[in-house]
Amino acid sequence: MSKDQAPVQIRTSQPPPRAVVHLSGEIDLRSVPELQASLLGLARGPLERIVLDMSGVTYIDSSGVGTLVVLKREIERARARIVLAGLQPKVRSVFEITRLDRFFTIADSVDEAQAS
Repeated sequence: MSKDQAPVQIRTSQPPPRAVVHLSGEIDLRSVPELQASLLGLARGPLERIVLDMSGVTYIDSSGVGTLVVLKREIERARARIVLAGLQPKVRSVFEITRLDRFFTIADSVDEAQAS
């Protein structure tokens, strides 16, 4: 984690079954346990879709990406969807380089994600 960056902040603005979760800060090895507990907890409830607003995420490492992959699989087992929204260019490039932009549904904004 950078000295000037906060660990990930998690805020749910819309509850399940169509949850919207706003993430900000850095998603890295230090913040993954909190993120995983919060998001997997949501995935275990009655769910249709989770939109992750990642517009405030400034950095994601491989442990963060791995957590999102696990989350996607859990959500799909529940016959629900996950949409990542508002990825900043630096974060989006991580998904493009790893070709996970083909694995995840990625929207430009929360509004676009909710409409899909």
